[in-house]
Amino acid sequence: MKDKLLTIGQFAAMHGINKKTLMWYDEIGLFKPAAINPENGYRCYTYYQSPILETILLLRELDVSIREIQDFMKDRSAASLKSLLDIKIAELDRSITHLKALRETLCTHRQNMTTLLTMDLSKIDIVEKEERCLITVDIDKHTSFEQEVEMITAETLKYQLGRLHQASYGSMISVASLQNGDYEDYSRLFIEIPFLTPKEGLHTQPAGKYIRAFHKGGWDKIPLRYRAIMDFAAEQGLTLSGYAYEMGINENVVDRIEDYIVQIEIPVLAQRFPLC
Repeated sequence: MKDKLLTIGQFAAMHGINKKTLMWYDEIGLFKPAAINPENGYRCYTYYQSPILETILLLRELDVSIREIQDFMKDRSAASLKSLLDIKIAELDRSITHLKALRETLCTHRQNMTTLLTMDLSKIDIVEKEERCLITVDIDKHTSFEQEVEMITAETLKYQLGRLHQASYGSMISVASLQNGDYEDYSRLFIEIPFLTPKEGLHTQPAGKYIRAFHKGGWDKIPLRYRAIMDFAAEQGLTLSGYAYEMGINENVVDRIEDYIVQIEIPVLAQRFPLC
């Protein structure tokens, strides 16, 4: 039965395509029918042609051009197909990575919007965070805004970040500086890229408990928020460590600096309790 001739309509239906596609493939010499009915001139196909057509359809689904497929069909072999598939698999892997990163970015924005809709700006609380890797650049009080932009741009290029919205950005100030009351002693800017794997040169933001608080408005009032955080830590008997991580969470829905909200997170050293 497998050598029985199929009409163009039957063959097209079997492969889930329009018969006009088969007619076009025939016209350009890409995929010819097995036979032409001498009585009516209709194209006819056999079951054995199915794997070849499915290969063509797969390549088209991978956005392989007609010209590339024609070249492959002229020299169809295991080696040529493997070479073509190697290229397309690499391209597909890059697309998957991009889509995963884009999804992670969307989830971050959605979480920020959820936080905005449910947050209590006056509240300071303790949250649990997972470890994450950050790209950082060193700054000090003398680093100009222009220099900061240049350094961030250089890092995004180094890590082949296509668009700025694919990452999250923020600043870091050491707990030591906060304890000394030096609230302008920012030492690093950070970039968080989805799915960044640990390696030398990256900053590891440790997993564990963090104090989380929010500041709304300009940066001139942020020292007041840090004083409140330090008072909260002292009242709770908490020991802070490392850096405070600041990140804007509503930049894409506000126009005025007065409405700008910064999320502040500071690691808390694990507390030891006496054994019973």
